[in-house]
Amino acid sequence: MKLAILSESPADEAALRVLAEYVLGAPFVTVQPALRARGWPSVEQVLPAVLRHLHFNTAADGLVVAVDSDDTVVHDDTHESPGFFHPVCRICRLRAVFRRTLKNLPPVHGRTRVLRAVGLAVPAIEAWYLCGRDTSVTEAAWITGQASGGPPYTRRELKWRVYGTERPSLPFELRRAVQEVSRHHGDVRRLENDFPRGFGALARDLRSWRHPA
Repeated sequence: MKLAILSESPADEAALRVLAEYVLGAPFVTVQPALRARGWPSVEQVLPAVLRHLHFNTAADGLVVAVDSDDTVVHDDTHESPGFFHPVCRICRLRAVFRRTLKNLPPVHGRTRVLRAVGLAVPAIEAWYLCGRDTSVTEAAWITGQASGGPPYTRRELKWRVYGTERPSLPFELRRAVQEVSRHHGDVRRLENDFPRGFGALARDLRSWRHPA
């Protein structure tokens, strides 16, 4: 299988490569997207061009995309209803970009479309990195804090817990990202349990590739 990865930074993409392999249960060949993204707005903006490039110019089977939720609405089961679209939910928005971009593209390279896997790190991907070693960091804790107006931690605090600084160098950030996700040793059940909406959505998309619609 040949996959492309798109996220908010090279460190995020390195972690996603490891996690995608764990979910799929098999190694894959990485295809480089035509463009890179830095931050949430950039991911959404470059996604159409990345999809068209992968569709026409590569043999990529799928594209894995994940972004931070920051302080936005967290995707939930109500968003999965047919035809539902939440304008603030980043999973809903990225899925909409996939639909709009791919719906009229002709089959090429022996496939009808590039497969989609979209995830949401709540509130930031550093929360995923802490999974299994900091039990206070979960989607449920963040959502409860959002509702009460008192988040249990900030994104800045999550960075400190992972890197020991708010501004890690890129090589250090890459190393720590891969170290932390590799602790799961191929078993993502804890991540799916603690982050069922954002990581769970990503895992379900990836597993659906075994039997694409």
